[in-house]
Formats: sequence, structure tokens, C-alpha cells
Amino acid sequence: LYFCRISGLGIQSDDNLQRMMVGSMMRKVKSRTWKKQRHFRLQEDGLTVGYKSSWARKIHSAFSLCDVEAVREGHQSEILLSIADEFPPDRCFTLVFRGRRGNLDLVAETAAEAQAWIHGIRTLLENIENMGESEKLDQWICDWFHKGDKNKDGRMNFKEVRKLLKMMNMDMNEEHALLLFTTADKSQTDSLNNEEFVQFYKMLTEREEVVGLFQEYSSDGEKLSVCDLEDFLREEQLESENSQQRASELIDRYEPSDGAKTLPAMSIDGFLMYLCSSEGSIFNLEHKGIYQDMTLPLCHYFICSSHNTYLLEDQLRGQSSVEGYIQALKRGCRCVEVDCWDGANGEPVVYHGHTLTSKILFKDVVATVGNYAFKVSEHPVILSLENHCGIDQQRVMAMHLSSILGDKLLKAPLNGRTPYDLPSPEELKGKIILKWKKIGGITDNLDAAEEDVSDEDETDKDNFSSEDQNHGNKKSKQSLCAELSDLVVYCKSVHFRSFEHSRIHSKPIEVSSFSEFKARKYLKEAGTEFVRHNARQLTRVYPTGMRTDSSNFCPQEMWNIGCQIVALNVQTAGMEMDLNDGFFRQNGSCGYILKPDFLRKPESNFDPERPQDFEGYHPQRLLIRVISGQQLPKLSKKEGSIVDPLVKVEIYGVPQDQAKQETRHIDNNGFNPIWNETLEFAIHTPDLAIVRFVVEDYDKASRNDFVGQYALPFKSIQPGYRHIHLLSKDGTSIPPSSLFVHIGITEAS
Repeated sequence: LYFCRISGLGIQSDDNLQRMMVGSMMRKVKSRTWKKQRHFRLQEDGLTVGYKSSWARKIHSAFSLCDVEAVREGHQSEILLSIADEFPPDRCFTLVFRGRRGNLDLVAETAAEAQAWIHGIRTLLENIENMGESEKLDQWICDWFHKGDKNKDGRMNFKEVRKLLKMMNMDMNEEHALLLFTTADKSQTDSLNNEEFVQFYKMLTEREEVVGLFQEYSSDGEKLSVCDLEDFLREEQLESENSQQRASELIDRYEPSDGAKTLPAMSIDGFLMYLCSSEGSIFNLEHKGIYQDMTLPLCHYFICSSHNTYLLEDQLRGQSSVEGYIQALKRGCRCVEVDCWDGANGEPVVYHGHTLTSKILFKDVVATVGNYAFKVSEHPVILSLENHCGIDQQRVMAMHLSSILGDKLLKAPLNGRTPYDLPSPEELKGKIILKWKKIGGITDNLDAAEEDVSDEDETDKDNFSSEDQNHGNKKSKQSLCAELSDLVVYCKSVHFRSFEHSRIHSKPIEVSSFSEFKARKYLKEAGTEFVRHNARQLTRVYPTGMRTDSSNFCPQEMWNIGCQIVALNVQTAGMEMDLNDGFFRQNGSCGYILKPDFLRKPESNFDPERPQDFEGYHPQRLLIRVISGQQLPKLSKKEGSIVDPLVKVEIYGVPQDQAKQETRHIDNNGFNPIWNETLEFAIHTPDLAIVRFVVEDYDKASRNDFVGQYALPFKSIQPGYRHIHLLSKDGTSIPPSSLFVHIGITEAS
């Protein structure tokens, strides 16, 4: 029955996987007091783990190993550390999921049982990672066969096929469904075995729009010769450079038939595999690596940034956790925030002060940042301190930073250079930079100075807090510790007075923080001045304290004026984080994006409110033909529920570029809807524009439901026939869900 998985993943020959398929009793741990026995078992598909209470007959929960990112052995989570006195590390392990889903902490009955699951899951994850395109297709077909075969007899009758079509998000009339079923039933047994199901699936997933395109360029209607494919690449994909060599390479890479390869030629199967591959994606492959100049001063880059990084939920009662730092750094954040307060036993703690959020140790945060800072990107990490500690615990902070981070912490200017100039991301590779107040004119024997320790310059950050209510929002003065101040080199936090004062007195190493409200006020009153300010030094913008639910503001308006550190609540999914993820997807996802030259010039005349007045104004026209969708995710688990999909295209950028258009909805077809509608947009400032595709399930009686999304910079779009591989609301992939589009980009008249 499970012809792909067992042969492809070697379940039968792996003792660990066999043990997982038998199943194990393990403790699922949520806290020191919540430890429940559950029976975990690898399902027959070789990719799903189901679990249930010991007394339950049926599995009530399950997860796919495709959603698992890593396995941590031992006490490598805060929850497992909290029960370290009860269970030894060799029985404990943690499953880390992709996106924002919480970890799963488990305790096995024996060390051997734990090792079987740890090594077994790692084997499966490695096999999943190494799957080729055809293997992924086989896996997809296996999934549907397994789901459709309700009585598990290795065959599917027509009743099961009808139910399967509903599960596949497709409402096909019974006559057509029976025709496909009868055609595939070569054995004439009124049921489909696995091989017949493959044929049924191929008929079901035939892409008429791709076949038509294939035949348009095929000389004989059967295959694409090198010349045919070269014509397609040159005329449709606008790939004229080395097009003959490129055509030969694509045939070699994607054509599944050895016979066609020897001609050489590409079949319809190879053509579809190319279009569905990363090379046929809307995102320019050249932008997946680092392609920008990384040797300019730090203030010339947008920097992927997190606000109140320690929080996993809301700002008032949510949990504080080092997992917040792990998740932010794994998402590519290069600036993370630490709110420090005096803690018990002389140890500083991190939490959202004057709220009910939980507390974690500062030293644990520092250790976590040190461990995860450079796993995704080798470019510098800025540790933004919001410090409320007294002198004694500031000294403890300085000690922890120096001893835990060691050489990773930047403690002195590079190469003896004056600290008044900002170095580049390239020069600062592998370094963690402290952003905090610094005592001016500091000497070795100076112990402390009276300074405002808080780094947030706007009173609305904590306007819900008890401190503000008691003191009428007046800022308290605290002493700065020389040892901690000495660790600040290139990011000295200063209070912003005015653009004129900044132009005359400020130094490039000085950083000012603005609430979103104050930044928005300045950009409306003096947009060009704000642009010039950001060309000289770093600016940080953070969400207003009114956002107690950890919602986000749109980062685009801050990027439009060149603000580098636009800090978002990374834990909160939504349009704002979609834009952030999409924007920083370019340049190797390194967390640094080079600003356009008009945002880097100190005397720039660019104003995002009036881009047409800018001397470098070159508007473009974007034409998007939304052709079709493929295997869109099913939203409701109800058997008869099928989505009615529509596609929205949203443009974010300078105010004149902000636009939204949408297609009509298609009734009852989330499997292979066809729209064939063209949407047109004017792009006034291409360097700043971001395009977001959203698929929704139309509902005439209420708000449409979200189905999938994908966002990317306008400058990273590849023209021609392209697939858009959709992501979930959480930003994780949902293969094989996609949109098929044609992109045209021309100069605006």
C-alpha cells in the first residue's frame, strides 16, 4: 500500500523507525506541574506522528514531520530545564516546529527509547530534506492514496474516490468523476490499486493551461527541442543571455525521461517540473544569495529587527522566554531587544516591566543570543538594551556579556579606527554589538554618571504601566555603570531633539529611538529631513505601547524614509510580518538590505509623499495575469466544505504606490481553479515597492477567510510565466499549493 514511503525512506530496514511505528508511551510536558502520559506512534505513511491518551481508543492529535525543523536532545528547553531534577537529560528531547508553533517537550520511559525517537526523527527529516521534485510528487500522491483508502484494503472504490475529491478541495460532477475513474480502472475491478491511482491522479492534475503553452512553442506538439525551449526562454521569460546553454541545462536538470534527454528535448512532464521549480518561481534566484554591496556604513542598510524579543504572546500577561530570541534569530533578525530589571539574588531579569509577563534571567538570554546569533546569518547582531537596573546589577550584566559572549562581543573600535565612523556589515561579521547609553568622555577611573538609562525616548511605550500612572509619565534618572557603558562602541543611544540639532551635533554612531506615532509625525512634517537624517545615522522605530496585543504597524512607511531598525513583534503573524519576511527574503536572507542610493545621500531631495519630484524618478508598469491555482489548502475539516478562491494582489511602497486589486472568486474549486484575469499597477518608486499575493476563500455573508500568501520585493520579481509557492499565515510553506501567473514589467509612459 505505502509504495513510496517504505521504499523511499527505508522504514522497513531501520530499527529506530520500526520502533517508532510500534509506538511508545512518553510524557508530554507543558510545565513543572503538567506532565501527561501519551502514546506516540509513527503512522503508516512514514511522515505523521499520532498520539493519544493511554485510555483512548483513537488518535486524537497528530503532527507532520514536514513541520518539524529540528530535534534537541536533553534539557534544551526552559520547560525541560525546570524538571531537570525529576528526569535525566538522556530521557528528554524537544521537537522544534517551523513558524510560530510552540515546541513539543517529551520525556521517554528509557534512554534507549528516547534515542530511538531522536535518531529516527532525524533520519526522516534528512530524507525529507533530500527529496527531489519527482520524489516529492510521489509523496504527494501517496498522501492522497492513503487518505482516500478509507477501509485500508489497498484499493479505492468509486465511493471512496468521490469522498477523496471533496478532501482535495474539488467539486467535480459525478459523470466526469466516473469517466476518470473508469479510464484509470485498467483491471476492471471497479476499484483502483496504487498504480491505477497514479494514472487517475495524473488525469486529475493535468494542467491544460501549461499544455497549451507547451504546444504553442513545440515544433511537433510532442516535445520542446533545445531551439523551442530557447525561444520560450527568450520571448516569455526574457532570458536572452546564453539562452541556448540555459535550455540545454534545464533539459538536463528537469527532464525525467532518459530518452528525451538523449535527443535532447523536454517533454510536457519536464516542462511542468521546470515551471514548478525554484528556477520557475516568481522570485529571482540571483537574489536568494547575497548580491548587494556589504561594505558600506551600517546606516546605509535596512536591518531586520525584533521588538520586545523575549515575549511569545501579548505585552501584558504573555510568557517571556529565550525561545523568543531563538525564533527571531532563526527568522533572520539582526537586532533583538532586551528589557533588563533588577532581579532576586543579584541576577538581572528580563521581562516587560510593570506587567504580569513572566521573568527570565538576563544571563540565559545572553547565552541564547551567543548560541544562535550566527546560525542563519554571519552578519552582525545588535543587542538593543532597555535597561532599568541599578549600578550593581548593571555590573553583573557587563560581566555576563563579556564572559558569555567572549570574542563575539565587540568591545573596541575596529582596527583602532575612530569610533565616530560606522563600519560596514562586512567588517562586523560574527560580532554582537551593544546598543545602549554611553557615558560621554569616559575614563578608566570613572565609576558612574547620572544619565537616563531607558532607551525608549517616547513616553507612549509603557503608557499602560503602573510606573507611568504613578509618576505622570515622567522619566526617572538612574546611574550608568562604567563597565557596561564601556561595552558600547558603535551604537550609542541618544535622545532625539530635532533634525536641525542632529545635523549640527550628532555623530554617526548615535542612535535615536522613535515610537511609531512620533516617527509618523516627523515623516509627515519633514519627510526629506528625515530621509537625510537616516542617511547619516541609525534610527530605530518601535510599536506604540498601546499595542498590548502585540499587534504591529506597517513597516513600509518607515522604510520609505530610510529608517533602518524597524522593530516588529515577530511573534504576531499578519500582513506586517508578511511584508517584513518578504522584504528580507532577498540578499541571502542575511538580515541586511542595502538602501536605494536616494536614501543614502546626506543631501537627498527624496520625499516619499512626492516621488515624482525626485531627480531619479523612473516609474514602471506591472502587469500580472493570474492564470490558475494548484492544490490550495482546505480550510474546513467538514467533508463537504470546499473553498471559493479569489486572488488579491497588494502593492506596498510610497503612498502613491499603495494599491489593491482582486480577481473574481471561483465556486467550489480549491484544487485547480482557473482565473485568467489581468491586473495592472503603476509603480512610482520601484526600489521601495513590495508585492503581496493573498488567496482568500470568498464568503458573501462575512469576511473572507485567509488561504495563503506570498510577498516579495518588486525588484526581485522575475518576468514571464512563473509559479508563486504559497505560504501559510505563519510564513511556513504549504506545498504543493501555488499560483501560476504571467508577469510583465515595462517602463511607464
